[in-house]
Parts: sequence; C-alpha cells; structure tokens
Amino acid sequence: MIEKRYFQGTGRRKTAVARVRLFPGSGEIVVNGKSIREYFGARELYAREIFRPLELTGTTGAYNVLVKVRGGGVSGQAQAVRHGITRALLDANPDFRPTLKKAGLITRDPRMKERKKAGLKRARKRPQYTKR
Repeated sequence: MIEKRYFQGTGRRKTAVARVRLFPGSGEIVVNGKSIREYFGARELYAREIFRPLELTGTTGAYNVLVKVRGGGVSGQAQAVRHGITRALLDANPDFRPTLKKAGLITRDPRMKERKKAGLKRARKRPQYTKR
C-alpha cells in the first residue's frame, strides 16, 4: 500500500467551504497562508471551535493543518474549518468516528439563509400595511 503524505477533508457551513489537509507534524494551523490567530483575529471562540475535533481525539500536537477557506463570514468559515478537520481526521483514522459523532461534529449543519421572495423586503418581512 502507498503511504499517504497527507489526509484531506472538505468542510462546509452556510456559504463557506474549507479544504483541509492534515500533515504529520507539530500542531500548527495555517489558514489561507496566515496563522489561525492572524486570520480569525483576537476572538478566542473561533480558535477553540477549530481545535475541538483535535482535542477530542487527542491529536492536538500530532498534525500540522493547512486550510484554504473561501466564502461566507468569519463564523461560517470557522465552522467550515472545524468540519473539514473532522473529515480529515476520519480519513486519517476511522476509529475516531464514534468520538466525533457523539460530539456532533461529523454532521454538516444544513441551515442556510432563506432566499428573498418577490414583493417582500427580505425572506419574510412584508412592506408596512397602510389602510388609507
């Protein structure tokens, strides 16, 4: 069997798509050529969310993570990266599946923005009714 150089996974959330590659290494995460702190800023919430699958499986320092993410906003991108890391970890070791499934990280969050309808201001907001 051919030895894999990296493990990959695609994560999605709203309109954000993250392509994730796990390389055996020291545990650094690079998102679009920047460090995770640089890309997502000072919000600790996003970093914690991204590290969650690695912490649950005990592989925090085992892999270097290279991510290319596009579309959506900051929160959607962070969740897409988390989903991509989860899928890449499953590619690396299928034994992680029960742990990640119990934490609810494998399932893609299907919620999307509802489309705007004709004659309305937004998806459901109607123009103000005037009697006279």
